[in-house]
Amino acid sequence: MADSFYINDMEITSRLFMGTAGYPSPEILRQSIEAAQPGMLTVSLRRESKAGKGQAFWNIIKSFDIPVLPNTAGCQSIKEVVATAQMAREIFETNRIKLEIIGDDYTLQPDPYGLLDATRELIGLGFEVYPYMTDDLILAQRLVDLGCDILMPWGAPIGSGRGLNNIYALKLLRDRFPDKTLVVDAGIGAPSHAAAAMELGYDAVLLNTAIAKSAYPPLMARGFAQAVQAGRNGFLAGIIEAQNSGKPSTPLIDRPFWHQEKTG
Repeated sequence: MADSFYINDMEITSRLFMGTAGYPSPEILRQSIEAAQPGMLTVSLRRESKAGKGQAFWNIIKSFDIPVLPNTAGCQSIKEVVATAQMAREIFETNRIKLEIIGDDYTLQPDPYGLLDATRELIGLGFEVYPYMTDDLILAQRLVDLGCDILMPWGAPIGSGRGLNNIYALKLLRDRFPDKTLVVDAGIGAPSHAAAAMELGYDAVLLNTAIAKSAYPPLMARGFAQAVQAGRNGFLAGIIEAQNSGKPSTPLIDRPFWHQEKTG
């Protein structure tokens, strides 16, 4: 079932967004992208350049007809964020930027104050900001007030594989911002986690480590693509409400075999 959606005027054909870092080899990365057919690929200019992966990595990214979302991972200041975003705009010819400013080295939790300041400056420079944020409702509202049409709350700390730590908060964000594009970003560890996010009505999920560090990334990539679609289908179809007691799936309207029942 076709289920594409739009971010501004860009059609997104898959609700699975994939990171490109940490794969065993460029070839495994290529196979994983082919297996998942993601709607968007994220790339860290600072981390990938520092890793010295060379032209093979960049050629693979550019060989796919998939929108690229550069990010500011590794930046420690707004000055670094702006410089990285401007470099990404020149290299990839896009105003899209996934904004990351980490406030805690242990949890890799985003810095909410730096996030707001950097968002304000980047939007002023003409960027389309995709903010990586916690699941805080007030922070989300402040980002929307600044002009963000896309919010990317975490499910759990980056790379933790814990899944959705606070389903209530994620559901609240979905309920409060029905007209914004919401993407669960970070913490996803298993296909079931991705399906659960989509069942909440999120527009997409973004993940990296769960595929890149699995035993066989191409197969895991395919599994995540299937899980995202399954969760989306469940949301669209309407999931039944949980009950506190059993309820027969086939109601009793008669007793056709009454004569076989024992009496006395």
